[in-house]
Amino acid sequence: MGIQPEPDTKDWTWVLERTCPECEFDTSAVGRRDLAGLARSLGASFAAALSASDDPAQRPEPTVWSALEYGCHVRDVFDLGTVRLGYMLKQDGVKFDNWDQDATAVEEKYADQDPAVVSEQIGEAADRFAAAVASIHDDEWMRRGVRSDGSAFTVGSFARYVLHDPAHHLTDITGEKFQLDRDR
Repeated sequence: MGIQPEPDTKDWTWVLERTCPECEFDTSAVGRRDLAGLARSLGASFAAALSASDDPAQRPEPTVWSALEYGCHVRDVFDLGTVRLGYMLKQDGVKFDNWDQDATAVEEKYADQDPAVVSEQIGEAADRFAAAVASIHDDEWMRRGVRSDGSAFTVGSFARYVLHDPAHHLTDITGEKFQLDRDR
């Protein structure tokens, strides 16, 4: 796999407070009723972008993930998001173990996976996340979870936080900002 990208050590929770300047995704603009549809739309958009890539395994620069590597990451973000939502719904105030996304990329050999399979898996993972979000009852939205670094989320803020990731990485691989479709 050669040179690895620098580990991403930024605390991205600030995207819950303001629009991301890189992808222009505004988590505060996403209402509860929009979350499931947006998850499906992002999954489909990301899968389509990965499928349309001429060489999805080619990194644009040695230290920048390829479309394939971003696709594997997005798939795993949706899956981890689904699991963590489940934890929050079962136990208010649950604490999450740290997830080292960079170690996962190496261990799971993101760069060697089949782009067609990953495209399909992204859609499936997005659908699972969307189904989990759609099943949340009104009295569950304020349940809390705490990441290992101390960052606290409600069910609602966590769902919006998860959706920033595929929107942001869609911008990384296409160069286009994700447009929130209000008619969903």
